[in-house]
Formats: sequence, C-alpha cells, structure tokens
Amino acid sequence: MDATLILVGCIVLIALAFDFINGFHDAANSIATIVATRVLTAPQAVVWAAGFNFIAVFSVGTGVAKTVGAGMIDLNYVTPYVILAGLIGAITWDLITWWFGLPTSSSHALLGGYAGAAMANVARIKGIDRSFEALLAGAWLKTTAFIIIAPLIGMGLAYFLMVAVYWLFRKTSPKKMDDYFRKLQLVSSALLSYSHGGNDAQKTAGVITGVLVTAGFLKKFEVPSWVIFLAYGAIALGTLTGGWRIVHTMGARLTRLKPRSGFCAETAAAMSILFATETLHLPVSTTHVTAGAIAGVGSIQRLKAVRWGVARNIVWAWILTIPAAALVGWTAMEVIQVITVRK
Repeated sequence: MDATLILVGCIVLIALAFDFINGFHDAANSIATIVATRVLTAPQAVVWAAGFNFIAVFSVGTGVAKTVGAGMIDLNYVTPYVILAGLIGAITWDLITWWFGLPTSSSHALLGGYAGAAMANVARIKGIDRSFEALLAGAWLKTTAFIIIAPLIGMGLAYFLMVAVYWLFRKTSPKKMDDYFRKLQLVSSALLSYSHGGNDAQKTAGVITGVLVTAGFLKKFEVPSWVIFLAYGAIALGTLTGGWRIVHTMGARLTRLKPRSGFCAETAAAMSILFATETLHLPVSTTHVTAGAIAGVGSIQRLKAVRWGVARNIVWAWILTIPAAALVGWTAMEVIQVITVRK
C-alpha cells in the first residue's frame, strides 16, 4: 500500500479522535445548564445533546470548514506532517484542561496546534524570524477578536433575554415560571447542541479536507460529503461520553441556575454561535460563548451572583489555549521532522 495513503489514513483517524475528544470535552457546554437546573439527568442530557449535534449535518453548510482548513494557514507551507503535529498539539491541550476541569476551547486548541506546527515548518524552511508567514493575518484577526467578542455577545443576549422574561412573566409566580421553562429548556438545549455540532464538527472536516488537498487526493478545497458525515458522527459519539468535570464548573460553580435562566443562557449562546457559523463562517468557541451567557444571566440579579474568581480562572485558560497548543504543535512538528529525517 502507498505510504502516503497510509499516512493520510492515520491522520484522518487522529483528526476524528480529536473530534471525538472535542465532543467529550465540550459536551459540558451543551448540557451544563439543563443538568444544573435538573430538567434532565446527565445521562439523558448527553443523549439529547448528541442527537442534535449530529442533526446539524443536514442543514449547516461548510463555511467554517473552509475557513479552518484553508483560510487561516497558508497551504503552501502545509504538509500532512504539519496537520498531524497540529492535531497532537490540540489533543494534548484538550486532555490537560479536561483533567483539571477547565472549560477551555477545543476550537482554539485546534487552531493553535495547527498554527504552531505550520510556523515550525516555515521556521525550518526559511528561518525562525519568518515563521509568522505561515499565518493568514486577516482571518486570524477576526478569529482572535471573537475570542473576546463572542462571549460578550452571549453575555449581552442572555442579559436582555432575562430582562424580557422577567417583564413578560412579571405577574407569574416563580414556581409557575420554572414549570414552564423546564419544558422550554428542552428546546433551548437542543438548539445549543445543534449550534455546537454545526460549528465544531466543521473544524475537523476542514482539517481532514486540508490533509486530502496537501497529499494530492483532492485538486481543490471542497469538503467531501463523507468527510462531513464522519466529522459529525465523531463529535456526536464524543458527546455521548460526557465531560462531568467541566459540567460541574460550568453548571454549578460559575453561578446558580434556574430553568428560566438556563433557558436564556442556552438560547443566547446558540444564537451567538449560529450567527458566527452561518453569517461570518468563523470558528468560535462554544465554551467561551456559553460561559459568557451563564455569567450574563447570573449578573442580572447582582454582580456578586457570578463567582468571578471561577470566571477569572476560566478566562486565563482561554488566553493560554492558543499559545499553549501552538507550543505543543511546534514541538510535535520538530519531533516529527527529526524522526522523518532519520528515516
């Protein structure tokens, strides 16, 4: 069997493993609020979320996949080994942060790992002072800006949804409100899981398509249908395994949630993610947006209702994700280069 085909096959499997870990790692973001408000048990919630993760395959396009696979890294410096090293960087950082229960972004871990590996390749070819030539600056500016903008949008939307809910139900007792919003939370959590699958599965699809292009199996960057279905299937399976450490951080430690606030947080997060996916074609972090939305509903009562110490730790994890994953991706690329040269 052709060595290139074997290499590409292995990288595709590793990319799907990352997608599975993404679902495993980010399941908490989709189900944290519905579990925290006790609308569903954790096992019921992950089945619910996984189903809507996969359903997105039938209606969401491939704009995010194209941005991740070909719009952020100069493909002239990308090889199958670069993508392999990038995936190693992303998976390593995801597992580290999962172990410590930090709700960091799998999306930004993937982007960081991919960028670090590509920069290492440029450094080897042209020198370390030109390593940033691997990056396409325009897309990076928009994506990094949304690290800040996306959670702020989620926070703002959640806040105003809570204001609207309190005004509309001002003559209704809190108990009746919670009974009503327990049912509505099934809809809002489904929408959040749908948006999560629609954005995050595309990132893996973009990486797989990138390796097929750089290996010569595709002439241009067009995402094949089989790649899309594999990516959505992998993330849905990952979601089924859950991520209970992060559920605790997102759903219980950040602020106390009730069904009405859970509904507003989920709806605001889903709207923000779908806007980035369908309108801007940008990879955004479900983690960032959901955390922002939860903080938004918590702060409507009083600022002290949000545990800002926990929020501060989460923000630090966000800030570190891209450079940390890039460092691991760069290191992995160096190791791969040493191994392949020796062979």
